[in-house]
Amino acid sequence: MNIVVLMKQTFDTEAKIQLDGEGKISRQGVNKIINPYDEYAVEEAIRIKEAKGGEVTLVSMGDDGVQESLRQALAMGADKAVLVNDPALEGADHYVAAKVLAKVLEGMSYDLILSGWVAIDDQSSQVPARLAEVLGLPQANVVTKLEVLDGKIVCHREGDGSIEVLELPLPAVVTAQKGLNEPRYPALKGIMQAKKKELKKLSLADLGLEAEAGKTKIVGYQLPEARQAGKVVEGEPADTVKQLIGFLTEEAKVI
Repeated sequence: MNIVVLMKQTFDTEAKIQLDGEGKISRQGVNKIINPYDEYAVEEAIRIKEAKGGEVTLVSMGDDGVQESLRQALAMGADKAVLVNDPALEGADHYVAAKVLAKVLEGMSYDLILSGWVAIDDQSSQVPARLAEVLGLPQANVVTKLEVLDGKIVCHREGDGSIEVLELPLPAVVTAQKGLNEPRYPALKGIMQAKKKELKKLSLADLGLEAEAGKTKIVGYQLPEARQAGKVVEGEPADTVKQLIGFLTEEAKVI
């Protein structure tokens, strides 16, 4: 069974976000990791391969630094990787990303496409759904349990106090949620093998595409205002109630 995993490199979840002089997010001194939800997708793909055979291919977009995360996923047990690296894609929106990824997959043979349900940097959760639409494939999102059967998959996802079960024909697009599995740590043997595994780099020209403007444009970033210190109300109950009402009406303006 051939599985494609869409993987994104993101800032470390503990990274402190800062802006540079141009109002853009500074990348200096920030550790980068595999998007945590994509890591569940990588692990699930490897488990399916171990149970049913086949091949796991990673597909990502970004600069040369993304290779480090791809090598980590290869060390976990993925078989090969494709990185679309082109200066024209810097700042590409989700529309462009889905279009480029669809072009990469156009020449590949696959039974299942896995991805994390959301990237922790932009929190958009758009690319997998857009890609499924471009490819004309069924999709199941925020999946916490996945069963692979002959020619179809059964996906479990948590609802409001219930479990929703979806049955999809293959090929299909599935996005992973926390709880689907517990990602493994790469073993030393896997790390050594990952250095020899195929990691192909492609440009837009290699894909037969030209630079294209996205549908959205980021005009700037700004950090939220610093949280103000809380206030302690002391005194007799009647006095504290008056003070509290004053804070809520005059300062917080919530009543």
